[in-house]
Amino acid sequence: MRYKLISCEVFYREMCHAVSQSPHIVDVEFLPKGLHDMGANLMRSRIQDVVDDHEGTHYDAILLGYGLCNNGLAGIQAGSAPLVLPRAHDCITLFLGGKERYETYFYDNPGVYFKTSGWMERGDDLGELSQLSIQRATGMDSDYASLVAKYGEENAAFLYETLCNQTRYYTGFTFIEMGIEPSDAYERQARADAESRGWTFRRERGDMRLIYHLVNGDWSEEEFLVIPPGRRIIPTFNESIIAFEPRPDVSSGDTNPDASLPSDDDLDNRKGAYP
Repeated sequence: MRYKLISCEVFYREMCHAVSQSPHIVDVEFLPKGLHDMGANLMRSRIQDVVDDHEGTHYDAILLGYGLCNNGLAGIQAGSAPLVLPRAHDCITLFLGGKERYETYFYDNPGVYFKTSGWMERGDDLGELSQLSIQRATGMDSDYASLVAKYGEENAAFLYETLCNQTRYYTGFTFIEMGIEPSDAYERQARADAESRGWTFRRERGDMRLIYHLVNGDWSEEEFLVIPPGRRIIPTFNESIIAFEPRPDVSSGDTNPDASLPSDDDLDNRKGAYP
């Protein structure tokens, strides 16, 4: 099988490691970490453009190395090849190996900010994307001195605490160690960052399981969504996290925008063409 993997660059080391061991041919394209900060509409548009760029290139499936990411993937449409993505709210689910473990850890450890080698080495500088980020549009990237100069000290204090102090509710770092780091340098840096803030620090062992399954074509219905050609990703707001949009009811007389798509029977017959 030949797959195209489109992934956030925070998974750079993990995805490259998994692809190197996959039994399939997997062509990889990484997109900037900063897409998360552009808002759902711009993130969706950028990823859709990349998906569309590979239309007609004879991939058996296009894999998305993302979670739903604040609905940044909601509305993305499969072309002639199916789209495959994990049932995950965000990337931490993939780093921890499953949504159940993430939910348990999240509720047992409130106020935790997660770090991984990818989040640390890809940095906070968004480059040209910074001009399109939510932080820039709302002024959340302003420093205190700039706010004082523009609004006066009293207003600046309120604006900084309300908009700019994005870590005020956090009390600790959890470094997720994936087992593929070249050294313990990232863990030591995360620990030092926690100490400098007076925060707690924990190291949690990550799990490559979902990442391996994604690139190996091992897509259980419980943990992955396979989106048929022509359908779009939609959030479900329940434990399944994501689904693909239902086909409009032709019998009701509604216009059917999916009229050119294969029938449900055809899609069932094609399941054997890919895992």
